[in-house]
Amino acid sequence: MRTLTLLLLLLLTISDVKATDSLRTEKPHRSWLARLVDSFSEVDTNYVEPQHYNWSLMLQSAYDFEFYHLRTSNENLKQSITFAPEPVIKIGPYFGWRWIFLGYNFDLRSLQFGGGRFLSEIAGSIYSSRFGIDVYYRRTSDDYKIREVNLGDGIDTGKLKGQPFNGMKVSITGANLYYIFNHRRFSYPAAFAQSTCQKISCGSWMAGIGYLNNTIEFDHHKLEQQIIDTYPNEKVELDSGFMFNKVKYFDIDASVGYAYNWVFARNWLLTASLSMAVAYKGASGETAYREESGFNFKNFNVDGVGRFSLLWNNVKWYGGVNAIVRTYSYHNDRFATNNILGNVYLFFGVNFGLRKEYRKKR
Repeated sequence: MRTLTLLLLLLLTISDVKATDSLRTEKPHRSWLARLVDSFSEVDTNYVEPQHYNWSLMLQSAYDFEFYHLRTSNENLKQSITFAPEPVIKIGPYFGWRWIFLGYNFDLRSLQFGGGRFLSEIAGSIYSSRFGIDVYYRRTSDDYKIREVNLGDGIDTGKLKGQPFNGMKVSITGANLYYIFNHRRFSYPAAFAQSTCQKISCGSWMAGIGYLNNTIEFDHHKLEQQIIDTYPNEKVELDSGFMFNKVKYFDIDASVGYAYNWVFARNWLLTASLSMAVAYKGASGETAYREESGFNFKNFNVDGVGRFSLLWNNVKWYGGVNAIVRTYSYHNDRFATNNILGNVYLFFGVNFGLRKEYRKKR
């Protein structure tokens, strides 16, 4: 009996070796680069359903809002003004291949002949289970309004509130790279790229780095004239800290945050992500007068980013709403600004081009 058992174990071992050799023959040795790329998409399939398709097509509508709070640092005359455009709704197509998503949004009013404001946004992203990259470009012009204003004691600022101001143009270019620590069980792409599906609720810490370039073109002459027209019988002066033609900011940051995916029903997902960043700031500007060489400043500040998502996804079809809110701040001895940029996205899309490994299962 003992001899028979040993014989059976030997036969099983030989068959396993042959099966292994057969598999090795059918699947040649893969390069280290291919294995590295595969490791970026590793997931625990008990928690995350991998992407089944190669391609994705999505239609997205975006609702944007932004606030620029400018203030001077003059101890004798502290002034502040908040500019914000009317919120605008954009629409555009997005196209994806596995990790990569590219899209373009534009303001429908820009198609009208003689339409005032033009706003466009180009965005791209690369999402794997382990890391993600966001790249975006945004440009606006005109259609700003004065929302809040402080020109000094004894001045009725209510006269300026709500007045349109077309002397401001803004362009924003940025990129963010972040790493997901619990990437096998928590899927960031499930919430913000719709490329995988979270099966069981889970969270993860994450860390990242980012870069932002923000240019503000500012016509202070128009603002001065607007103040004179609003207060014809009063002597109201604009602080010299506002007298710049253009200011360019750059922001390099390192962030840490936490995100959580809540699977509250079949195919449904609710996600919240909050990050705080320590950012190195720098800026250069063109002042109003030639005899001044402009101003430069460099410092550190704390910024924040919040991301939220409500999503329905049955692997092939998906739809939902995402929201992103970013805050930035800059300051020097003469001038400071606090910016809030927000985006709310409503989207609907379809995945297609079933991947080879899933064709036999359907």
